[in-house]
Order: sequence, then structure tokens, then C-alpha cells
Amino acid sequence: MILCCGESLIDMLPRETTGGEPAFAPYAGGAVMNTAIALGRLGAPAGYFGGVSDDLFGKILTDTLAASKVDSSSCAFSSRPTTLAFVTLQDGHATYAFYDENTAGRMLSEEDIPSLDEGTKALFFGGISLVGEPAADTYAAFCARAGDRVVMIDPNIRPGFITDEARYRARLAAMLARADIVKISDEDMAWLDTTPAALLQDGAALVLVTRGAEGVDMHSREGVKTVQAQKVDVVDTVGAGDTFNAGFLAGLERDGLMSREKLAAAWLDDLAPAAELGAQAAAITVSRAGANPPWEHEL
Repeated sequence: MILCCGESLIDMLPRETTGGEPAFAPYAGGAVMNTAIALGRLGAPAGYFGGVSDDLFGKILTDTLAASKVDSSSCAFSSRPTTLAFVTLQDGHATYAFYDENTAGRMLSEEDIPSLDEGTKALFFGGISLVGEPAADTYAAFCARAGDRVVMIDPNIRPGFITDEARYRARLAAMLARADIVKISDEDMAWLDTTPAALLQDGAALVLVTRGAEGVDMHSREGVKTVQAQKVDVVDTVGAGDTFNAGFLAGLERDGLMSREKLAAAWLDDLAPAAELGAQAAAITVSRAGANPPWEHEL
């Protein structure tokens, strides 16, 4: 199993009732949950770990995971509320109002960390779940306990969410030092003041630098290889990076490369098919509205 660890939430999207009144409709969201859903749809053995409420919104989250063949049995369930993100649109631009204090996801503790069996081959971390405490510290502790499992991290840094920069930088640095795979953007590297070479020096076997329509640059100790993005008519880019993450991990699993030893020994040409799968899946996601990753048969 590939276990995706991080945030899930409800996006409250603006709609209009049949009577013409403004309203909000609940949809499952969150970057890490999107990655788990994409993994399940691509046919990979996928699991999700996070704090999930037993309220009506939490049921939407677990039902959405189940519908995409994602195992949620590792989740920490509680009666705390679900994180909500109310979305408003002004001139086509989305703004968010988050309600996250004392939620099931935010209050995740180290006692909630699940025991892992030999069937769990990889852990994925990322998104805003690495910011909000105490959950962020819990994910960092879980990362440190990964053992011999493959760890992939997509920091996807959102400076506007960071309230304690020093603590966030220290937490992220420790997690990146344990990562085998780092997916990162130019903006992330600028904020962290790092480079692919530095991340490799710190211990990563592979650094994936995403460049949108220009594709992804794969960096390893062998050198650099670029995998081109697929050309499509873009509707929106919501969930594109999350889908790429899932496609890459699904590709590693498909190609028998899901171990630290095999990953470290692999040539870039061996890893390119996984990146190509990620790019193909992401291209389908951006060709339709919202975070709607493709199913395996759509490829």
C-alpha cells in the first residue's frame, strides 16, 4: 500500500439554488486527499491517513475515498468538526476562508499514528498539513518512523498559511532530509533557498522539479532528464500537481521500483515511465474542471 498522509477537508463551493439564492455546496478536497484519490483511481494500492470527523462532512470524506478505492482504515476518527474552506469568487479569482481551529484534522496527535505492516511500501506527505500544529508535528514524527519505506514529500509551500516560520522551516528541513523523493517547484526552492543538488546531497534519491506546461525535470546523482508535459486544452489546474504525484507513485509500483534500494539504484531512464504516467494523468485532470483525477481506463 501507498499511504498518503495529510489534510482532507470540505471545500464549500459557491452555487445558486433553484430559487436563485446564493448557496454553498460541500465537496471533498485537500491536496493529500486528492493524491490518495488519484492513486486509487489509477489502480494502485492506496491508503489515506489523517484526522477525520464522525460528522456529516467526515462521512462525505470517507465515502469519497471509498468510491475511489482508497483504504481509510488507518485514519484517526473523532467527534471534532471537519475543516471547512469556504470559497468565494471575485472577477474569476478564488479566495478562501478556512475554519480549522480544533478540528479533527488539525488536532491529530502522535498517539494517532498507525502501526504499519509490511504491506505498506511508501508514505506520501505534503501540503498545508505540514503547517498547522499539532498535526504538522504528528506528520513529522510519522515521517521519522518510516523505517525502510519509501518517503515522498511535496512541500507545496503556501507562505500565507505559515504563522511560525522558524518552526515550519525546521520541521520541513527534517522531513526533507528523510525523503527519498522530493517533488518541488521553482517557487518552493526559492522560498527554501535550496537547489536539486542540495536536496540530493541531503539524502534524496530523486528530485522532481515541476515546470507546468514545460514538463518535469528529474534530478538524480546520474544527472538530469526532462519529461515533457502533454499538450491539452486547460480548463483549470486544480489538482494537477496532486495527480502527478499519484501517477508517479503508481508508476513506481507498476514498474517494481517501490523500494529505497531499487529507487537509489535506478537510472533516470528506468524512472522516466513513472514520470510520464504522472504527466499523462495530470494532463487529463487539467482538461476538466476541479480536482477530478482520471481512472486507469481513461489513460
